[in-house]
Amino acid sequence: MPANLTTSLRRRRTVAPMQAFDRAPPELRAWLREAALPWSTHSALRLWRRALADGADPRAARARLDAAEARLLGRDVARVWGLGHPGR
Repeated sequence: MPANLTTSLRRRRTVAPMQAFDRAPPELRAWLREAALPWSTHSALRLWRRALADGADPRAARARLDAAEARLLGRDVARVWGLGHPGR
């Protein structure tokens, strides 16, 4: 085993990314296609299911995903584009 692959972390079995995407709900797949960040289907699906479990409908779940993405983008705006960027 190469040295850079030696780790004490347990390996996680992952589904092929496109198969996971294909199994996601159509509304979530549509959101992922339009997302500004390269979300994994696993991460987006976890947020999606949490929103639906809290009683949100698919439109509200999409709004939660939009808010989560905006938070992530906002965190990096100043570092990437500088303090004067309008997204700050």
